[in-house]
Amino acid sequence: MDTVLGKTDKLGRTLMHEHLTIDLSAKKDADANLNDDEAMIEDMETLKAHGIDTIVDVTNLGMGRDIARMIAISERSGINVVAATGFYKTTFFPKMVYEKNVEELSTFMINEIINGIDKTEIKARIIGEIGTSQDAFTNEEKKVFQAAAYAHKITGVPITTHTTLGKLGLKQIELFEKNGVDLEKVIIGHVDLNPDIDYYLKILEKGCYIGFDTIGKNSYQPDTLRASNLCKLIERGYASRIVLSLDITRKSQLKKYGGYGRSYILESFVPMLLRNGINQKDIDMMMIENPRRVFGGR
Repeated sequence: MDTVLGKTDKLGRTLMHEHLTIDLSAKKDADANLNDDEAMIEDMETLKAHGIDTIVDVTNLGMGRDIARMIAISERSGINVVAATGFYKTTFFPKMVYEKNVEELSTFMINEIINGIDKTEIKARIIGEIGTSQDAFTNEEKKVFQAAAYAHKITGVPITTHTTLGKLGLKQIELFEKNGVDLEKVIIGHVDLNPDIDYYLKILEKGCYIGFDTIGKNSYQPDTLRASNLCKLIERGYASRIVLSLDITRKSQLKKYGGYGRSYILESFVPMLLRNGINQKDIDMMMIENPRRVFGGR
């Protein structure tokens, strides 16, 4: 498996939706710019000490992706970092998305997967996070999803999505189906922001993975509800189609700035799952086995 430091034979315990260098500040919101690398390294070192081996950094073009900084953070923290390609969502798209057609955008992604990112030899190993707006696809978002579908079919790499407040996951799947995507290689992200078991089941019945990947963001949904919903899904036999993460995007979420930090997932959330009756085998399924299968391992 390719990481920013080269190949690794062991992904191990993996967080599937994180950001190391994201900048969604638009020059107005300094908190939304993860530009304190020392704070990030401290966060990652603590995460490593708690048993996480790998993060998937789904920061892409237009979101502040910085390969050189990702390498430095990975080297100093000891955590594997898997890089992504693609484009986020409207208001954060670079000009390229507006100026180029589906084929040209897919060619860009394919190049980052096959040849490397930003003229380096570091290859993207996932397409994402590609997103939709809250109530509908914009034309540009639809174009990005179509380009991602084509790049996926050519390269075989998985796709991970952003759903605004957990919505439109089924619409994303509908577009992927029309464009020939292998749904078993798709993660529909942020569904834990939309606490609707029937909605989860409809997505899972399509064969996709779902991301409970905003753990710790209690202002959106309480983690007690996330834990309860995970219990319900696991009881229905879906532990093998769920991945976990925190989606840290603000400095104030890092421990240096008084936040909960990424280690919260193992310090607090996993113990909450255990208290709710989820066993360690299912937790390992979500954090070790499922990420490995997403990337083609057995």
